[in-house]
Amino acid sequence: MKHNINFEKYFKKFNIFSLAVFFLSIILIIFKGLNYGIDFKGGTLLEINLNNDKIKIGDIRNSLNKLNLGDVNVKNFGKDGYYLINIEKKFSNNQKIVTDIKKSLNTDLQSEINYRRIENVGPKVSSELLRSGVISIGLALLVMLVYIWFRFEWQFSLGSIIALFHDVIITLGFFSALSIEINLSIVAAVLTIVGYSMNDTVVIYDRIRENLSKFNNLEINKISNLSVNETLSRTLITSITTLLALLSIFILGGEILKGFSFAMILGVLIGTYSSIFVAAPVLKYLKVSHKTLEKKEEKIVP
Repeated sequence: MKHNINFEKYFKKFNIFSLAVFFLSIILIIFKGLNYGIDFKGGTLLEINLNNDKIKIGDIRNSLNKLNLGDVNVKNFGKDGYYLINIEKKFSNNQKIVTDIKKSLNTDLQSEINYRRIENVGPKVSSELLRSGVISIGLALLVMLVYIWFRFEWQFSLGSIIALFHDVIITLGFFSALSIEINLSIVAAVLTIVGYSMNDTVVIYDRIRENLSKFNNLEINKISNLSVNETLSRTLITSITTLLALLSIFILGGEILKGFSFAMILGVLIGTYSSIFVAAPVLKYLKVSHKTLEKKEEKIVP
């Protein structure tokens, strides 16, 4: 299906909007920071299920406060009777602390308690996980940069990297603004977003290169507009089907998968937006024209 939407007249407005949101996200990340979870900060995490509906969050917190555990965060986790206990303080003997917590809760709450999940992450492990997460994202970006550099002309490579950083930074900016917990599943989501965003950009750039060869008399913005329209059906179908799957996970997948699925939903929306309103129009500022392809062909011919 062919579309004839004049995206070109919106390119400049959305470029300004994207820059504003990008720099706002950087400010949020620097000054407010990210809400690192137990995977990266260390501490103790318990997920419990109580059969007594009369027990409130305050009762659980009062029981734990007797143990002098420092800052204890207790919140409902999914269905009624399910609670998540997050203890940020790090202890030399985590196993003893867990035993003391179980003893205190069993004594004070007088209810059958099902300990569904218990996690202990020490300071050394958490710092290693944080470093590994940053390295994995950095390596993914580097490998994609190298691939795009060889696959396209340098202007296209730089344009795709700009769009990629735009997507990752704004996604993290949303997480900072909403104080959503950053854990290992979020790192996995960010890596997936990187791949998804790059795939969308490559599809549009491929079409732009084809049209540059066909229409020598058109400016790059006209070529970008034409190429976006020609690939719009494919872009929207891919995004909508992906979003439907992610929405199912977000609604039905339980609390554990909500962070991951929310990050993916955000990433898909931002990636689809950036492939149209960031990756395509940025080529104008990088001085791309049909001569760009001619120069590369001249270098290849012996």
